[in-house]
Amino acid sequence: MRLVVNGRYSKQRMTGVQRYAEEIVSRLRDRVSVVTPGRAGVGVPGHLWEQVCLPVRSQGSVLWSPCNTGPLCHPKQVVTIHDCAFHDCPDAFSKSFQRWYEWLLPRLACRAAKIITVSEFSRRRLLDLFGVPIEKTEVIANAVSQRFRPTNKDVVDAMRSRLGLPDSYVLTLGSIEPRKNLDRLLQAWKMSSERLKDRVLVVAGGRSSVFREVFTSAPRNVMFLGYVPDSDLPALYSGASCFVYTSVYEGFGLPVLEAMSCGTPVVCSNNTSLPEVSGEAAVAVDPFDVDVTGAAISEILQNPELQRTLRTDGLRQAARFSWTRTSDQVWDVLQSQVAERPVVSSAKRSATIGKMATRLDSAPRSTANSFR
Repeated sequence: MRLVVNGRYSKQRMTGVQRYAEEIVSRLRDRVSVVTPGRAGVGVPGHLWEQVCLPVRSQGSVLWSPCNTGPLCHPKQVVTIHDCAFHDCPDAFSKSFQRWYEWLLPRLACRAAKIITVSEFSRRRLLDLFGVPIEKTEVIANAVSQRFRPTNKDVVDAMRSRLGLPDSYVLTLGSIEPRKNLDRLLQAWKMSSERLKDRVLVVAGGRSSVFREVFTSAPRNVMFLGYVPDSDLPALYSGASCFVYTSVYEGFGLPVLEAMSCGTPVVCSNNTSLPEVSGEAAVAVDPFDVDVTGAAISEILQNPELQRTLRTDGLRQAARFSWTRTSDQVWDVLQSQVAERPVVSSAKRSATIGKMATRLDSAPRSTANSFR
């Protein structure tokens, strides 16, 4: 029996879940087949391809859907559901996206043969929301790519020059949306920067049509970079005096590990999954307490000994997470599903759906991106 990967992620912009899929698939190599859309990966066409075309093209296989969504009619599917933010933080998303996920994911979780998730926090939420048995779920942590490592000064200087960054900056990174808590971070930064007048807060991250806009009044010493290419991230992390990640909700929080791997001191939230990721290697703060966050940033920037301790502890903590180990664990889950034959659709039904799939797979990309 074949092992097939839902390759819709390959047509989407690189964010955390797409990186998760790419890192694992690159290690599974020829042990799996990746089925990708002809053109449509996002919006309504992307979901139609996933629900109609993909089941036809993956018949008779075990299917792994690595990025939260998958076809409801595939008889033997493993799905990775990274978090339940669509339910727990509904105001962070467009109404159409949130409603689609509220409808789709409970049904997908019920029908999937196995659910992988990335933290104990996310597993608890899946059990609470969907009522699936715990034995149907598997926690397999994310990891961090080997290219995230302390970057030499020449590469960092070239990146600073290209992006117009100052010699000394504090970094935060993530999609510009409410659960990333940027409003409170800017308030905390305003307090900190009054004591550290030569510092700049750099905000890296793009806006998505999926997320509702966040309107903020930024202090003077804040730079918004927008979406930063993946290739620039190691140098961007490495050049920062401190990385701040005060999100109010994370299924995992990969940027925390990326920053630690680059030897950057980290301030991060003490809630949801982030304590699992950061361990004792970051300064943990209540993301709703502006005063505490501001004080933590100031303390790190003014305390060289604390900076050295956090760099050392962060590198050690990040080394505990390995994509090779994660890929091996995912492979074991997929292999465990191979023994049981999937139900095969009738020839007549398969032919009808196959004709629909062919038309959808060759359809032009739509501009309707209400759904991701």
